[in-house]
Amino acid sequence: MQNIYDVRQKGKLIFLLISVLLVGGVLYVSNDLVKDLSVEERKKMEIWAEATRELASDKTEMSMELILKVIQSNTSIPAILVDGNGEINQYVNLNLPEKDPEKYLQRKLAHLKGGSNVIEINLGDNEKQYLYYDDSILLKRLSFYPYVQLGVMVLFVLIVYFALISTKKAEQNKVWVGLSKETAHQLGTPISSLMAWMDLLEASGVDPALLSDMNKDVKRLSVIAERFSKIGSKPEMELVYINEVLENATEYMRRRVSSKVQIVTHLPADAEGAMVCLSLFEWVIENLCKNAVDAMNGEGRIDVYLTSEKQQLYIDIKDTGKGIARKNFKTVFNPGYTTKKRGWGLGLTLAKRIVEEYHDGRIFVKESEVGKGTTFRIELKRVV
Repeated sequence: MQNIYDVRQKGKLIFLLISVLLVGGVLYVSNDLVKDLSVEERKKMEIWAEATRELASDKTEMSMELILKVIQSNTSIPAILVDGNGEINQYVNLNLPEKDPEKYLQRKLAHLKGGSNVIEINLGDNEKQYLYYDDSILLKRLSFYPYVQLGVMVLFVLIVYFALISTKKAEQNKVWVGLSKETAHQLGTPISSLMAWMDLLEASGVDPALLSDMNKDVKRLSVIAERFSKIGSKPEMELVYINEVLENATEYMRRRVSSKVQIVTHLPADAEGAMVCLSLFEWVIENLCKNAVDAMNGEGRIDVYLTSEKQQLYIDIKDTGKGIARKNFKTVFNPGYTTKKRGWGLGLTLAKRIVEEYHDGRIFVKESEVGKGTTFRIELKRVV
């Protein structure tokens, strides 16, 4: 069976790749536009420099009116014209402050000299002038525009991404709730029938020892149906001693696993309490133990530890199974993730939901090494 989570991950990667390509395309076009505009401004300033040279020449054949018109046409590009000694002869499109305008001009000239926007004007007789110019306001705005576009597009992509994730999560939650409640409903009828058959068998004089074992299994089915019915509803929390919960859950698992699997509990002498929904929390412990048994292929050791620190309780379930690669520490809790040939990959997803959404706790892979085993940790708020 193809891993559902892997399929969804591929979809996310494709979406992100398309988004990156779109952003890259927009940035490329914008930067190309900025480069073209920069070249155009360079050509304008070269024409302006040539007009200045002609204005200073005694042998110009150009119309003086045309020269002045060219010089006056520059209304957007800041420029400073200096002579060969570095003295400022002329400046245009600069907003000088009222206080110390000369210092401002010198600082501006020093700034422009540090750039590459300079044009040498040869006046003849070894006399030269230098035209330093800055990018126009329009070009500066366009230079920042790609980054603004990038920010907007990244924000848009993030909004769309999280909207899709939220929608998907909401849909999954509805499926979870519907599936759980329908399962509980479907189990109710055969359980009621089995209970009636138990009463009939008891009245018929069937061996009470046999009926006792059958009654345990029927009660077990009732517990399972109750657990499914609680999914999607706010569970009733009660103060319980976690020591007893772990002891009961592990004892239940011992009776149902191979004798080759050893389950050992390490519990403190003092009782540790927490507010939990007993039926759902037992489900979590049983599920983690069952996963551990599957990971060990029915042979190995499971150690269950209970420790506390201030206001926190820690439950560690350690196995000697095949382990989990570090890259999958988080993905193991996603719906559809499974390494077994059979199964839907929902057990750890349900466990995470029960612990984190219903009990305000945490569940995660504390440590794991491929080929040596895994330790899952559950954190709960300590009450007593």
